[in-house]
Amino acid sequence: MREIKPRIHKDMNIGEVLKKYPETRKVFQKHFGEACFNCPGSRLETIQFGALMHQKDLNAILEDLNSKLK
Repeated sequence: MREIKPRIHKDMNIGEVLKKYPETRKVFQKHFGEACFNCPGSRLETIQFGALMHQKDLNAILEDLNSKLK
């Protein structure tokens, strides 16, 4: 039986992703900066909203995040 790899998608909450997949921290830091971890919005905002607010490429962020999953 083939194992299904978990996927991070644009509608996921940044805080929840960080909690569930701590290995993604450096990806968020790379794309959103260190302040991302102190921002109250990171607990409520989706990855898509964060990308929009930081004017970053959503697809590049998702690709980087998913590459970190084991």
